[in-house]
Amino acid sequence: MKRRFFSRWLAGVLGLVVVCGGVMAAEPMRTMRYAPGTRNDAETWQQTVRAKLFSLLHLSDLAGKPAEISLDAVLGGVEKREGYTLQEMTLRSTPGRMMKAMLAKPETMASTAPAVVCIHGHGGNRNTPFTPKEAIYKNFGEALARRGYVVISTDVGQHEVYEAARTLMGERLWDLMRCVDYLVSLPEVDAKRVGCAGLSLGGEMAMWLGAMDPRISATVSAGFLTYMDQMEQNHCMCWKFDGLRELVDFPDIYSLMAPRALQCQNGKKEPKTQFTVPLAKKAMKEVSLTYKDFGVLEKAELHVHGGGHEIDLEALIHFLDMHLRR
Repeated sequence: MKRRFFSRWLAGVLGLVVVCGGVMAAEPMRTMRYAPGTRNDAETWQQTVRAKLFSLLHLSDLAGKPAEISLDAVLGGVEKREGYTLQEMTLRSTPGRMMKAMLAKPETMASTAPAVVCIHGHGGNRNTPFTPKEAIYKNFGEALARRGYVVISTDVGQHEVYEAARTLMGERLWDLMRCVDYLVSLPEVDAKRVGCAGLSLGGEMAMWLGAMDPRISATVSAGFLTYMDQMEQNHCMCWKFDGLRELVDFPDIYSLMAPRALQCQNGKKEPKTQFTVPLAKKAMKEVSLTYKDFGVLEKAELHVHGGGHEIDLEALIHFLDMHLRR
């Protein structure tokens, strides 16, 4: 009995598989976990991991030449709302595919304005950040537009791959990167003050966008900071793709944002099977290692609020204002 217990304990530690009381070697897990070092070490690690992730996401061919893909933006109907306008539009995602988006512009703004990519969660769509009925989102896209931000939102809730040889997560991420391409093309947007924010799946995609696109200066990831083990049960498995777990865990992906600003939001009322505060605190300690090596420990924070699976709008606005409006 003791020998069997030790075998299972060793398998768990080393990422092995227990078969018929023995131990069979499996793929090593999280081989690119961040190890503290110098700033140069951190930069080299980031470049290596980002390249490997682009390859796993099947985006290497697109990520190397976004400027070669015309945006072909087509603007649609405009709705005038209190303090801003909301416009339908389409953009070219890849040479063979168009995507839909919503663009919000403040009624009045300075000569150049900050901008934010707002991202919905499961069950939402590109209109969700501007819909008061979606209570957990706190109408955050509209709130930002009224404060002088240019805001864009697209659909990332699909569960089918649009183009052969792509991945689901890769296509979601690429569409968000194309939103950034469009924002920085606008003369009224300050390309150095572009952020992203989202809840749940949107928090996950904010993680990916902030990690993989260095043009994002500030990221708010709400209702997502956790570990992959926690996501293996009671969650939609759309987060997972071949090779991911063997390479990194979520804290490593968040660490790709350093030294840029990061706020993660987790609520005290999250169920135990979801995005709990203890796991978020543990993960943020790992993320902080990278920020410490960059000498900007203060630019990564975990904001714990009293709610559940929702956005803390006041904290989100304060954070983005601090990093994008000054």
